[in-house]
Amino acid sequence: MSKQPRLSLASIVASAVPTSQRGGGEIVPLPPAKPAEPNPRGTLKERAKQLSVYLEPPVHDQLRDIAYTERTKIHQLMLEALDLLFKARGALSIAQLKEQP
Repeated sequence: MSKQPRLSLASIVASAVPTSQRGGGEIVPLPPAKPAEPNPRGTLKERAKQLSVYLEPPVHDQLRDIAYTERTKIHQLMLEALDLLFKARGALSIAQLKEQP
């Protein structure tokens, strides 16, 4: 049994394109892609400070269950809890703090 010839990518691509659609091998230049405009304030990850919270497993499970039931994220529930804490202590809400320069 004879060894089959090695295929090149060019030959595979050439055989996949019908001869009627094959061009003269022109390379069409594309305009350079414009970079995305950066957010002047930056992303939340760039602006915010990270805080770790250690929760007992039953507390975490209950929080996760509430987030699932309400179709929201734990992060949103934590922000809601902080707003309630700030209100109970007579402090500014998160929305009021965001308005400040």
